[in-house]
Amino acid sequence: MPALAARLSRVEVAASTTMTLRARELRAQGIDVIALTLGEPGFATPRPAIEAGYQAALRGETKYPPQDGTPALKAAIQRKFRRDSGLDFGLDQISVGNGGKQCIYNALAATVDPGDEVVIPVPSWNAYPLMTRLLDGVPVFVPCPQNNGFKPRAEDIEAAITPRSKWLILNNPNNPSGAACSADELAAIAEVLRRHPDLWIMSDDMYEHLVFDGFRHATMAAVAPDLADRTLTISGVSKTYAMTGWRIGFAAGPRALIKAMVNMQGQITAGVSTVGQAAAAAALDGPQEGIAEMVAAYQRRRDLAVEMLNACRGLQCHKPEGAFYVFPNVAGCLGKTTPGGRHIATDADFTRALLEEAHVALVPGASYGMSPYVRVSTASEEAVLVEGCRRIAAFCDTLG
Repeated sequence: MPALAARLSRVEVAASTTMTLRARELRAQGIDVIALTLGEPGFATPRPAIEAGYQAALRGETKYPPQDGTPALKAAIQRKFRRDSGLDFGLDQISVGNGGKQCIYNALAATVDPGDEVVIPVPSWNAYPLMTRLLDGVPVFVPCPQNNGFKPRAEDIEAAITPRSKWLILNNPNNPSGAACSADELAAIAEVLRRHPDLWIMSDDMYEHLVFDGFRHATMAAVAPDLADRTLTISGVSKTYAMTGWRIGFAAGPRALIKAMVNMQGQITAGVSTVGQAAAAAALDGPQEGIAEMVAAYQRRRDLAVEMLNACRGLQCHKPEGAFYVFPNVAGCLGKTTPGGRHIATDADFTRALLEEAHVALVPGASYGMSPYVRVSTASEEAVLVEGCRRIAAFCDTLG
């Protein structure tokens, strides 16, 4: 067999995918498994978005789209940024990708040369370091401990920056912790970034609307307008409008960077589904009341999960400001043995044993750059989440 590319040795399948696949295998065997692994909103896509996609198809809008996005969607994105963040972008400062993930990849692929460093506060979405390594870059991790609410501190970011640093990635609210930085906290980070003018700044705001308890989302381009010429803002319709399967994400930022990203996308996938873009435009421009209903449900689920997990023997769970994840510490379960004879030395051991013996799938914190934690998705229906937490509690009680 001919050889595969050496770059594959630098990346691995995401742990959330691995755990989800194993959960599906067990289900295929007839086992009742609860998967709290994926960031998959448990709501339906808004009807106006579905109708808009359907009508676009009927109108024959099924041809090759522009590589940077349809004019209608880009105009809707322009209005969205103005409405939600007070940001004004020209249409040539906006690009549309196959999900926010492609926008992030486009940006890194267009800028990162071998040996360039990407500064990533952790815990973080594992796609950031995996993409960086795939592109011959070097991820540099900035620990954000629980005693600081899993938030990055300005001084820690500054300590991580070197002459090889090319990007700082900020995910706000954060996957997997749900932590969200306030405008004041971002302003402190901006002070550091002003001293490093060669550093690009990525603000991944995919969960921007999913914030709780009156918290107000902030984004770097709005907090520090003087840094706008090197700040890229990422968002999309996946989380806010329960449109993960439509695969529509977008980015806005400096013209030269956006142009380079569009060029990169043209080499990989070219344009994005025209039907999906029509649906996304309708979601962005349509009624927004459904967002508040989803946020209220996610807040209830967060509160339930935090309460139930904190009652588990050996677990300690922080209450996050946003997203639909909680990130409990499992240190109290390490060094113990399950009824099935499995020794738990790491958070990965904990998740494997929990899945095999209690039939609940979680993701180990090691895959997000921080142990000993596990990520619990609270995007599932409330009854499913409660049953999952009940099984976790029962599992913890059996450890000896």
